[in-house]
Amino acid sequence: MNPFTFTQPSDVDAALARLATAGARPIAGGTNLLDLMKEGVMQPGELVDINRLGLDQIEEAPGGGLRLGALARNADTAYHPLVRERYPLLSAAILAGASPQLRNMASNGGNLMQRTRCYYFYDLATPCNKREPGSGCSAREGLNRQLAILGTSEHCIATHPSDMCVALRALDAVVQVRSQRGQRDIPFADFHRLPGDRPELDNTLEPGELITHITLPDAGRFARHAAYIKVRDRLSYAFALVSVAAALDLEGGTIRAARIALGGVAHKPWRVEEAEQALVGKAPGLETFGAAADILLRGAHGYGQNDFKLTLARNAIEQALTTAARGTEYAKGEQR
Repeated sequence: MNPFTFTQPSDVDAALARLATAGARPIAGGTNLLDLMKEGVMQPGELVDINRLGLDQIEEAPGGGLRLGALARNADTAYHPLVRERYPLLSAAILAGASPQLRNMASNGGNLMQRTRCYYFYDLATPCNKREPGSGCSAREGLNRQLAILGTSEHCIATHPSDMCVALRALDAVVQVRSQRGQRDIPFADFHRLPGDRPELDNTLEPGELITHITLPDAGRFARHAAYIKVRDRLSYAFALVSVAAALDLEGGTIRAARIALGGVAHKPWRVEEAEQALVGKAPGLETFGAAADILLRGAHGYGQNDFKLTLARNAIEQALTTAARGTEYAKGEQR
């Protein structure tokens, strides 16, 4: 591991001053960044410990909704009474991710900042446009079973690893960030990027910006009919092959509104509002859900080893919507 400077500012302004320095990176739980540093993939010149900044509260948002502190731990967020009551989709998604030990350490802001996953990104001996722009994408013709089927480019087919972010995309979250230049709000749809010709950029944060909060709008109408389905190679501590966050607003056997987002299939959580609109006014059922799946997966294609995801994704969408229509099942038996 390369040498680096370690600082522990006690307030946000001091932290922002350090993060304005070239090569500085924030660290909270460190569950992804430290792995990348150990592998030599990332080599920050300074780690700015932000755990003393007090951004760990979960509270009512002005005008309704909920405000999640960037430094609140994933476990505390998933088990918070207001999250479980109003946003069971988010609670279920968080509890489907990682392990209890990691959820106890990982922060909400850090979850958003996870680097997209690909074997070649972590292997310094192989070309990777994400790690070294212009070097090539080994995954397109290599080991791509875990990788993307939507939103890919000739430069990258990596997938975003987060479960939490899939639910946040479905719930229309907003990311609040600060820098020495001021504060801005980023709609969750605009926070993560597709690879395009700049696969090294995972998100739209600007240099020196720090995530302070994640705001959720009121989503009470979706709380009674929500489901998070995650298909993976093993039950625990595995990234999704395909995941689906689904929520329905039902009245009298008719869908009034819907939310659907996919994970494990693209460089960012995948949502197509047209698919949700196709459900409005319809009765829940496989034919209705299959039509929505067709829209969500429009343009999807595999790269050989991951061709199975085309069928798997459709089945997972139908299963998630069917489960949501039956009513929310709160996560039980999970251990902190």
